[in-house]
Amino acid sequence: MKIFEELEARGLIAQVTDRQEIRELINNGGARFYIGFDPTADSLHVGHFMALCLMKRLQLAGNKPVVLLGGGTGYVGDPSGRTDMRSMMSPETIEKNCQCFLKQIGKFIEFGEDKAIVVNNADWLLKLNYIELLRDVGACFSVNNMLRAECYKQRMEKGLSFLEFNYMIMQSYDFYYLNKNYGCNMQFGGDDQWSNMLFGTDLIRKKSGKDAYAMTITLLLNSQGKKMGKTANGAVWLDPEKTSPFDFYQYWRNVDDEDVYKCLKMLTFLPVEEINAMEEKFANSKDAKDVNEAKVTLAYELTKLVHGEEEADKAKAAAQALFENGGVSANMPTTEIDKAEIEAGMGILDVMSKAGLIPSKGEGRRLITQGGVSVNDEKIADPALVINLDSFKDGEMIIKKGKKTYHKIVVK
Repeated sequence: MKIFEELEARGLIAQVTDRQEIRELINNGGARFYIGFDPTADSLHVGHFMALCLMKRLQLAGNKPVVLLGGGTGYVGDPSGRTDMRSMMSPETIEKNCQCFLKQIGKFIEFGEDKAIVVNNADWLLKLNYIELLRDVGACFSVNNMLRAECYKQRMEKGLSFLEFNYMIMQSYDFYYLNKNYGCNMQFGGDDQWSNMLFGTDLIRKKSGKDAYAMTITLLLNSQGKKMGKTANGAVWLDPEKTSPFDFYQYWRNVDDEDVYKCLKMLTFLPVEEINAMEEKFANSKDAKDVNEAKVTLAYELTKLVHGEEEADKAKAAAQALFENGGVSANMPTTEIDKAEIEAGMGILDVMSKAGLIPSKGEGRRLITQGGVSVNDEKIADPALVINLDSFKDGEMIIKKGKKTYHKIVVK
């Protein structure tokens, strides 16, 4: 099975500008393609995960990736999929976030001579002369067509700023610039980027007479049609400091039964035939053991991809100790709190906030009053509970949130 057919079998292809041309291009290793990453935070998250996996799959098939860091477009912010305007970031924050992204992307993509390269659109976008851009590029865009684009429609009622309106032109110019200077003949992106990508291929055709191609990958949605990669505490990050390897593992271990085989196909590098056999086995047996084994496989494979085999082994062992053997694992997420803070008396809500277990104290109060929090296996009912040294056993305290979230607090 060649790479295009494999992407189809995995359910990854959403829209293409020219199916036959793209099929031949990537199957023969002839794509010099790019995917852009706007530095909206200091870590990539699950929403970027499919793009990273796609780059890896295409590189393994002989195609050449160009990683585009949005150091320039980050000054504007992509309005796609937004109902409000993004917060404007300082140049220092944008640069810091770009460096964080690059470190994480290096775990997936092999950089080097005749392999993958990384570029930053700040290198050309920040140097553009406004009047020259209007005359050279602006004349190629129809405002009527731009306003019909899906990425702008949901913003029209609340108001679309002129700043954001320019984002499509900037992204299109990126494609044109990369085509002209780096030989990029393809752009890949999420399905919500389709309009921006089409305008890019059109700009290249108008300015150079060349053909360029675009393909979008399916958005990662659950069986209810909602984007995956969100928890009550926010995004599932690829940075272990923001989402621990254990919590990352647990996120995938707890996906719905209806989503596990789809996620295995779209995100892991296990052979499609192997995944199909797993799915068929469950369809025939309807045995919960089969789907649970698939979830363990999913969680382990993805944790290994992002955090390495050692951390994946630790996360798997910790989950087994906690949920299968009823024990306490040394590898569960842990937060250290200074002894002086505990001696002074620290509220349970403050402890949970410090451990990242709750997004707000209001949410913590709701969880506690509904019986969703235990300390050392004892349910607590009072959100005003004060934690002191007596709450610890051998310097450790275990907080359980809901049925499946455990966190160790250690006195230092």
